[in-house]
Amino acid sequence: MALVWLILAACFLAALLALRLPQLKPPPGSASLSLAGIFQDLIRYGKTKTGCGQRSVRLQIFDVPKRWFTHFYVVSVTWNGFLLLLLILSLPASWSFPIWLQDLLSVLNGILYDLKDSSANGKAYQLTVCWYHVLGLLMFIWASLHQHRCHVILANLRKNKSGNVVHLNHSIPFGDWFEMVSGPHYLAELLIYISMAVTFGLNNFTWWLVVAYVVFSQALSAVLSHEYYLRNFKDYPKCRKAYIPFLL
Repeated sequence: MALVWLILAACFLAALLALRLPQLKPPPGSASLSLAGIFQDLIRYGKTKTGCGQRSVRLQIFDVPKRWFTHFYVVSVTWNGFLLLLLILSLPASWSFPIWLQDLLSVLNGILYDLKDSSANGKAYQLTVCWYHVLGLLMFIWASLHQHRCHVILANLRKNKSGNVVHLNHSIPFGDWFEMVSGPHYLAELLIYISMAVTFGLNNFTWWLVVAYVVFSQALSAVLSHEYYLRNFKDYPKCRKAYIPFLL
């Protein structure tokens, strides 16, 4: 499992570095399936798609509406809720984890866990994992509610008093962390995973590979968003960084 996270982190790091290569810069308006065009189309989404030149029709058939990503939240809430229930039921000494879950953990981590351990360390581990899943469950519920709230606010801002849509243009965000970085939500995502690493005792090598994957994947999205703002707003604050305050 550690190898999978290492490969994913390496891929996003390679994509981040490849952005600086002249050969992979956004094509100047050509809709051909060039290497640069395919690369730029694969790493971009949302508003940043406008930075990959004129897109080929054959590439556009793979586009999906953003609302389709709701299934990520549905699957996450369902799966994490199920695991949380198992963890709560496993706390009494009379109940143990299902064999299939023990086997799955052993395969993913490469070691055999004794989930029937009733020692203090075993209990602490179970409670920590239980807390982690509760946090994950609340995070996804909050995120989906906040996403809906943002859509309502944006819809109201883009309509006049008669309810007609005025424009769908992007604008420069201000306030709080936006004064330091263009993508504070990407920075917050990184801090969440680092805080989990601290909770796990700082010695979980596999989890640090997950953190590395988050670092580079979020950095790629943050850099593309930052470039979008710089390209489309001449008065965009020059002191802002893309991802990490004062650094990147």
